[in-house]
Amino acid sequence: MVNKLTAMPVEINWNPGLPIYASEAFLHSEADEFGWIGGSGDKSDLRCVLPYTIVRKAGFRMVRFRTESIPLVDSLDLEDERSFLNSVVEYFRSTGAGMIVPSGNTAIFRTYPDGAVAAPYGTVVMDLSLPEEVLLGEIRKTFRQNIRKAVTAGVQIKCGLEYLDLSYQLIAETLKRSGVDFKAYDGFKRKVSSFGEHIRIFVAEHEGVIQGCVVAPFSDHTAYNCYAGSRVEPVLGAMHLLHWEAIRQFRAMGVKRFDFQGVRINPEKGSKQAGILHYKEGFGGRLVQGYQWKYSLRPLNSIAYSLAVRLLLGGDIVDQEQSKFITQ
Repeated sequence: MVNKLTAMPVEINWNPGLPIYASEAFLHSEADEFGWIGGSGDKSDLRCVLPYTIVRKAGFRMVRFRTESIPLVDSLDLEDERSFLNSVVEYFRSTGAGMIVPSGNTAIFRTYPDGAVAAPYGTVVMDLSLPEEVLLGEIRKTFRQNIRKAVTAGVQIKCGLEYLDLSYQLIAETLKRSGVDFKAYDGFKRKVSSFGEHIRIFVAEHEGVIQGCVVAPFSDHTAYNCYAGSRVEPVLGAMHLLHWEAIRQFRAMGVKRFDFQGVRINPEKGSKQAGILHYKEGFGGRLVQGYQWKYSLRPLNSIAYSLAVRLLLGGDIVDQEQSKFITQ
């Protein structure tokens, strides 16, 4: 029997055992209106929470979830979660929100509410509770070879917030090469600052030249490969070594997982997205498959949103990936 869960606002009560993207400081850095929605059962016991922000565009309010549903009990099954998400939809409808938009690569849902438009999406996660030698052994052979070549060549991995500006430049240049505009520097700095002590910036340096960077927010729960960037032609193995050293350091700190943060499911062979999946899976993590979804709460608002994202981006992530869901 499904335990119907009722959604309601709850106090933000973040601790390092929860994803960093659920923290109040991060949510506040993304929007002025934000919070947690909790799911309670018949006995009013809080069984899960869902962090959100409100995006305001063109005069209407859009809801964006910043993580997937976070279970607070071991017994939250898929039907319980679907019941919770159905109630979440009705709650935000009652607040006058126009639409629930896709969450981006910080949230991979196990399920979605009735009536949602959904598409498959995933991420690659490494279990950092495993011994270091086991983690290294699971890395693709060519990656291990490249790591050794980078070490032999003298690539050094450094860590510190003093690399903030250089990292921004590398990330922006990397995205520009793919035809993607990066957020303004002030927004990047504000986001990084919101994590406080829960952020690490790693760089790979060779003969005084920065080859690449990884910007990784974290808590005890998970460290995330939030941003990464590189020179046009970094030293062979520099990025492999950079990610491996970040993984090693987070494991030594007691972080439970390393999340490469977002991959397409079954991308077209030879495509950029297939290359991203190939790279991230090369570190031996588990491919976690789930969903991105969106929901129309007010038809006129949803039509305006859909037209805007199709004109600007060719559609959102759900639009782009939904055909795979239909054909599966």
